[in-house]
Amino acid sequence: MPPATGGGLTGSELRARRGRCGPQTARPASRDVAAEAAAPSPKRSAVSSQRLEAAGRWALLALVTLLSFATRFHRLEEPRHICWDETHFGKMGSYYINRTFFFDVHPPLGKMLIGLAGYLSGYDGTFLFQKPGDKYEHHSYMGMRGFCAFLGSWLIPFAYLTVLDLSKSLPAALLTAALLTFDTGCLTLSQYILLDPILMFFIMAAMLSMVKYNSCADRPFSAPWWFWLTLTGISLAGALGVKFVGLFIILQVGLNTISDLWHLLGDLSLSLVTVGKHLTARILCLIVLPLALYMATFAIHFMVLNKSGPGDGFFSSAFQSRLSGNNLHNASVPEHLAYGSVITVKNFRMAIGYLHSHRHLYPEGIGARQQQVTTYLHKDYNNLWIIKKHNTNSDPLDPSFPVEFVRHGDIIRLEHKETSRNLHSHYHEAPLTRKHYQVTGYGINGTGDSNDFWRIEVVNRKFGNRIKVLRSRIRFIHLVTGCVLGSSGKVLPRWGWEQLEVTCTPYLKETLNSIWNVEDHINPKLPNISLDVLQPSFPEILLESHMVMIRGNNGLKPKDNEFTSKPWHWPINYQGLRFSGINDTDFRVYLLGNPVVWWLNLLSIALYLLSGSVLAIAMQRGAQLPAEVEGLSQVLLRGGGQVLLGWMLHYFPFFLMGRILYFHHYFPAMLFSSMLTGILWDTLLRLCAWSVASSRLARSIHVVGVLSLLLGTAYSFYLFHPLAYGMVGPLAQDPQSPMAGLRWLESWDF
Repeated sequence: MPPATGGGLTGSELRARRGRCGPQTARPASRDVAAEAAAPSPKRSAVSSQRLEAAGRWALLALVTLLSFATRFHRLEEPRHICWDETHFGKMGSYYINRTFFFDVHPPLGKMLIGLAGYLSGYDGTFLFQKPGDKYEHHSYMGMRGFCAFLGSWLIPFAYLTVLDLSKSLPAALLTAALLTFDTGCLTLSQYILLDPILMFFIMAAMLSMVKYNSCADRPFSAPWWFWLTLTGISLAGALGVKFVGLFIILQVGLNTISDLWHLLGDLSLSLVTVGKHLTARILCLIVLPLALYMATFAIHFMVLNKSGPGDGFFSSAFQSRLSGNNLHNASVPEHLAYGSVITVKNFRMAIGYLHSHRHLYPEGIGARQQQVTTYLHKDYNNLWIIKKHNTNSDPLDPSFPVEFVRHGDIIRLEHKETSRNLHSHYHEAPLTRKHYQVTGYGINGTGDSNDFWRIEVVNRKFGNRIKVLRSRIRFIHLVTGCVLGSSGKVLPRWGWEQLEVTCTPYLKETLNSIWNVEDHINPKLPNISLDVLQPSFPEILLESHMVMIRGNNGLKPKDNEFTSKPWHWPINYQGLRFSGINDTDFRVYLLGNPVVWWLNLLSIALYLLSGSVLAIAMQRGAQLPAEVEGLSQVLLRGGGQVLLGWMLHYFPFFLMGRILYFHHYFPAMLFSSMLTGILWDTLLRLCAWSVASSRLARSIHVVGVLSLLLGTAYSFYLFHPLAYGMVGPLAQDPQSPMAGLRWLESWDF
């Protein structure tokens, strides 16, 4: 037998080891050899250490997840009444259960999931969700709240894993998790029937998946690589399917993908075929798959909501013909418009609605004090008009008179059926739109003056052609002033019941605002035709629904005396939102971020910009940094840069928006700022520790620093947790209130 070499075992050692597992026949080895044999090998020790470390990581993740779920589900049933926007999204969940069509400015996925959670938990969809403060009583609401809390609870583990992957530092990940766990704002948003926890779940899932597939870059086309890339696409579809704010995380993933492909293109070790495979994989997983899933949510949305409801009027007549219970569904109406017909006239631009009037007059100082004419998005008896000849008051429905059809170019009058006043215009200025003329209801029992005369024209038709119900695109030209009847789309003040302005525009350019179609058509002297042929295809209703949502979002303007928020308020935690209760006897919940967390995040953004700029300039100038400092700098610049980009993309676009804004719009950005805080402070503490010569002191600096931040965050949560879990008693303005000392800003109204 050849002699043993290197680290091998001698024959006596082998015999001794076998002797411990088998019969004791071998001679005993020397005391030194026995001691060496008893000691574990370095390889086995390393494996044990790795297993122990992995178990510790899993245990820490489990602890973070458990604490997150515990804080989100604690007192979830309180208060037992509607809070804030639960009145909207709970009601929309009921619509899905009842299959009733409605309109909302957001895509449908979030509301569908809320409705599904309610259905699976036994909610029957009968609660009205009329206004905040209404008690749920015997109705099952916990399933919907529990679903939102469940998704909101995953934000902390997702952020923890994202930071852990970006920084390779457990303390950084733990600090991030603590910031989000102990933030009263994130906690409050996660405990109610809202879209926000669902949206943030998909945003964080997309961010985590993107970071994970980036970390698999050295193993392209492997199973984990495909898994995380596919999960990124699914999460993007989810985020966009809940709110259009999901476009911001799509932009971030898109920028990351472009950068990734650019680096792959510059890698000369890869063939163009391989680069093409990378490009194809990303197109399939990050474009085709999300689009398919996004359209699938709308297909399900349209399939489930097949009954007529409060959203009908926002959509075209052809769209409404799909809805069971709508007067256009399986309906038959006279095909051609005739004098004496009772009709509704719908604006061709989406989300404008029906030509409408009511007995209320324009107020003093707003043109002529005559009857208001508006557009209204809902079905209503005040939308009905009678079409008459301009020069006679005879009843065209008299059986002794022959049917006379309205033709392109005819001069007509439109008489409001409920008030018997004629559609009228004159040279008075419109209420909101300058240089447009006012439109009113005028006359008594259909008798008015020449300002009631309109020429009806069919777009792209010849004079003398008949006018088809639903299909003909018509315009009304005022005979005296020459202006065109239209709707500006502007919302009137309270005196106009917040309906939309109708004007007569002297600008004759053809726009959708001035094009109308006849929808309802009642004339007992005419035969009817079926409207089934008008039902639109899926691409048509998908396009129309998006046009209506976009217009609805643009129309969300602040109302008189309505509380609004400005984007610069948000990072400084300037003012919160009342979720529940106003008086000292009410159960009050107040949406406000934990000020310690939020102001630390704000400080961290400033420090990151400063320290990141210094490090970037030093590295660009070729400064020779120690290996450990250079490694930490790379973590700060790359990992921190990713989450800083996420914060910017989810925050700065709000400065460009003209719609009404609220404090809760900042919370997706807040997730990214918290992740940046975790990475920054861990890195800065490590750099401080590195600068100290003593290894024991260096470790102490890092440990004490991280522990101080963790404990300070936890203690601030202890102080401010009543904001989320509920308060009863004197308001904070009262010196006797237990919250009086915590009202650090005058703008906090709890």
